[in-house]
Amino acid sequence: MIDHAHDLASVRDATERLLTAAAKLDNASVAEPSRLPGWTRGHVLAHLARNADALVNVFEGRPMYASAEARDADIERDAPRALDVQLADVRESAARLARVGDAPADWSRTVELRGGVTDSASRVPFRRWAEVELHHVDLGIGYELEDLPEEFVRRESDFLAERFLGHPDVPATLIEEEGGIVRRTGRDEAATITVTGRPADVLGWLCGRRDGSALTAVGGPLPTLPPL
Repeated sequence: MIDHAHDLASVRDATERLLTAAAKLDNASVAEPSRLPGWTRGHVLAHLARNADALVNVFEGRPMYASAEARDADIERDAPRALDVQLADVRESAARLARVGDAPADWSRTVELRGGVTDSASRVPFRRWAEVELHHVDLGIGYELEDLPEEFVRRESDFLAERFLGHPDVPATLIEEEGGIVRRTGRDEAATITVTGRPADVLGWLCGRRDGSALTAVGGPLPTLPPL
């Protein structure tokens, strides 16, 4: 069962970790490349702020973004800003989202996200948690997949494995994590490939942050996953 209140608290904690770490940067380092191709650290911070505002739109029944072009233009507009402006924007937009999340609401209702994707309102806080945690890693400032909370790693790996379940371009695969967690992903048929490895490496492969070279694949090559 999804506990949205727990996830909202986890979002707040993750946001504070990110802001504390990013506050050690300077204007020059914010303009340097992040780990995401084509994006500086400023792009990552701008995206996090605009994503918070977009989720306010979702909760209040408006389109998440006016358009894909408007989303991209807003990030490009905000990316070059000075560090203090970036941090204030991330903090203030996160506070706006927290206020909406704390308001009485029907958490069982269905909401519409980007690209026509729908989900239960109760699952949206976890989606935001993923945005904050993974983009903290993307900043490339010392926070790695191994530093992510254990609960988050498990739940995000569950979510991504389920996302690729039934995908025609992904071979049927059994994922066996160190620690005994087993997941299925890929085409809906008997699994012919078994992938094993550490939780952080499994998550890195599933979310496109690592190439999977630290994993072991038996029964065939490590599947190439579609972009998220």
